Amino acid sequence: MKPQKQHWRKKSYQKATLETKLLVVDQILNGQLSTNHASKKYDVPRTTITYWLRKYSTLVQQNKGMSKNDEIKKLKERIEELEFVKDFQQDVIADMELITGVDMSKKSLPKTLAKEIEQKKKNRLKESGSISALGYLNKPSTNDSKPNKSNK
Repeated sequence: MKPQKQHWRKKSYQKATLETKLLVVDQILNGQLSTNHASKKYDVPRTTITYWLRKYSTLVQQNKGMSKNDEIKKLKERIEELEFVKDFQQDVIADMELITGVDMSKKSLPKTLAKEIEQKKKNRLKESGSISALGYLNKPSTNDSKPNKSNK
């Protein structure tokens, strides 16, 4: 006897409303749902959800009123702002290291940032013309720490 062939029927889905489609797309873009979880939750194939994402994500972006160029411009401004903050923080760290004589950056920051701070310290010393301008002489030297033999 031959095994009887089973005929597999294609699963039928209900047509989704525009509101449902936009809700699913919005939840996925906001990170509330994954594509797989949305597929199971709303009983919609993943390929269909991927299609909705391509089709409606631009619609959602248009509703927010921000074009790609505006978004790029905004991100560039944010990068400039963050670079300014980083430079300011590095300046403060460099000044503190010069005043206290403790190399904090080498211990706690990545090598690239520590090198930038070290360069800022060198520039500060060149600009001031002398080390004493920043109180760097307050750090004990090696000669001061040795006991004087003539006092015996």
